[in-house]
Amino acid sequence: MPESWLELWDVVSRNRVRTLLTISGVFWGMFMLILMIGFGNGLERGMQDTVGGTFTNAVFVWGRTASLPYRGLPANRSVRPSNAEIEALRELPGLAVLAPRNRLGGWRSGVNVVHGSELGNYQVNGDVPEWAEVQPMTFPLGRWLNQRDLDEERKVAVIGKPVMDDLYGPGEPVIGSVLTVNGVAFRVVGVFDTPLGGEDAERVENVVHLPFTTFQSAFASYRDYVGWFTATARPEVPASELEAAMRATLAERLVVHPDDLNAFGSRNSQEEFQKIVNLFAAIRLLVWVVGSATLLSGVVGVSNILLVTVRERTAEIGLRRALGATRVSVVTMILQEALMLTAVAGYAGLVVGVGVLELASSALGEGSGSMGPPSVDLRVALGAIGVLIVGGLFAGLIPARHAAAIEPAAALRS
Repeated sequence: MPESWLELWDVVSRNRVRTLLTISGVFWGMFMLILMIGFGNGLERGMQDTVGGTFTNAVFVWGRTASLPYRGLPANRSVRPSNAEIEALRELPGLAVLAPRNRLGGWRSGVNVVHGSELGNYQVNGDVPEWAEVQPMTFPLGRWLNQRDLDEERKVAVIGKPVMDDLYGPGEPVIGSVLTVNGVAFRVVGVFDTPLGGEDAERVENVVHLPFTTFQSAFASYRDYVGWFTATARPEVPASELEAAMRATLAERLVVHPDDLNAFGSRNSQEEFQKIVNLFAAIRLLVWVVGSATLLSGVVGVSNILLVTVRERTAEIGLRRALGATRVSVVTMILQEALMLTAVAGYAGLVVGVGVLELASSALGEGSGSMGPPSVDLRVALGAIGVLIVGGLFAGLIPARHAAAIEPAAALRS
């Protein structure tokens, strides 16, 4: 160990109580900062899971009835998007995910689904694999739809957990069993649930999902027809902009007057999405402001203690100067002490804070209510250490300048 560090250790260990009190402020500041960041991340993750698919920059567009005549076509005609429009919309530059969908029955109404002697009324949708990117799902049994299901028009189904609970008895095998929808048999390949809660969960889970292409071929009235399109915008693209682009593209392809606002229904979740984004940003800002203030108070404590130390060591510093020590060497000595105190205390606070977060994460498991497992990103932790080291340097600057300004003769007389 270099002689300067041994000397520094000797100085620090001479006043153990003072040193302990000094580093406790920095330790507590770093500890609280890490805890606040970790639990802030857990809260954000929990809220994302709670709102589920609504936490997306989503757009919904569907065909309705044209109210204006256009290019020889009459008003009051039904606007029916087809499969050809799917590929056209996928070319839009602001699009992240596109999920066309069909549904048996009307809005909020279901159809009878039969398994053995059991019958239930559920929503039956024709979907594509991308739907799972719009509405997050977990699969306690089996799997979600895949591209081969669509390409081969497989007669398979993925059902919500409430559907399974209604139609199947305890211990009865579900995967591989057969459901009948409007006289057409489908083999169950998966059971899903959702992180949503309350009525939203009930609405999302009381559903039977079929492959989009199979749905169209099995039910004649839906052949080459798309009930509506769900899309998500790229992060840099507002949902309202994507919504306008989708409406314009569909209007051009389906020969609809550009000013016909009734021909398509649409909505986007931009306002709700932005509220959630702003809330998370405010939480992160609050965490950093409060945590940094706590950390800063510890750093200020280090600076104050070092000023006291410099005054106590005035004669020693004067003797060093008289024996030829330069101002730079005196400044370096004080800065070393400031850095050691802040770095050791900060690292200890970081380690203990991460340990507490790990214990809390194990206790919460996958999360509880609106709180997800707390965690802190390694880059954030290293960034906090970097900020602390810079703070330590600034904490040592004022005492170091005082020490460098000591005149040998005056110091020795004192």
